[in-house]
This record gives sequence, C-alpha cells and structure tokens, in this order.
Amino acid sequence: MKNYSLSNTRPKLDRIDRKILSHMQKDARITNLQLAEKIGLSPTPCLRRVKRLEESGVISSHITILDQNLLGLTITAMISITMDRHTPERFSKFEQEIATMPEILECSIVTGQAADYLIKAILPDMTYYEEFLLGRLTRIDGVSGVHSSFVLREVIKTSALPVEYIPD
Repeated sequence: MKNYSLSNTRPKLDRIDRKILSHMQKDARITNLQLAEKIGLSPTPCLRRVKRLEESGVISSHITILDQNLLGLTITAMISITMDRHTPERFSKFEQEIATMPEILECSIVTGQAADYLIKAILPDMTYYEEFLLGRLTRIDGVSGVHSSFVLREVIKTSALPVEYIPD
C-alpha cells in the first residue's frame, strides 16, 4: 500500500501562474502566443512559466477528452465495492486487478459509507455491464459486495481544478 504524506515542497504560485493554469485547463491546445496574450505577458516569459509548472509537476500531462456518447459508450456506472478483509495484501491485489480494466476511469478508497472503494466505469451498454460485473469484477479475490448506481445525466462534468483558491 502506498504511504502518502503531505509535503512542504508545494510550488509557490502567483496570480499569473494561476491564470496560466486556468487557461490551460480550459484549452490544453492553446498556443504559447495565445496564452501569453490572454495573461498579459510576452511569449518568452510565458513559456518559461509553463515549463516551470511542468517541471515542478503542477502540470502533469496534457490530454484529449473524448465524447463518450458519440463513441457509443453510453453507460456511466458508479460502483461501490466492499472487501471481505481489510488487509494490505487484499487491497493491493484488488488494486492490481482493476488497474488492468480499461473500463474503469477512477477508483478511490472511500470512508463514510459501507463500501471500501468507489469506482467510476464507462461501458457501452447494460449487456456489457453485466458481463463486466459478473465475469470480472465480482471474481476478484476479496470482493464481498458490489452496489452499482447509473448516471442518468451529468449536471457538472469538468476536470478543471479551482485554481482561484490556490494560495500564493
């Protein structure tokens, strides 16, 4: 199991850094020239700041977001998983198994409910979901309970972090 600790090495971000992050979250394909114009810098210092944000790990990647419905992936399932035993080995094996499943977009260990994990999965239809659930997910050693909910409509869907609240 991973050991997470808070670090005091969080990069210092000023108002301009936050503006860069805000614009890049909205459009990762924005050119350096366009970005520099939007934030009020010349291109060279703008590029230096973006490189610094990438090197520090604040910007971890640039991605393309696909339209799941246009691609026929119409089911979004929120799946709660309960484990039979709470041991590091059991959790590690479960996490290794689900990491091989491309249908799973997110998996978090949660607290405050009966479940141990909350998974977000994207699937083409209910027939596929049934095979995914019964043929793969429930067959993982240690899974003792599964509860699924299905998204009817997404009210808010974003991957953008609220950069306006990041302290200087």
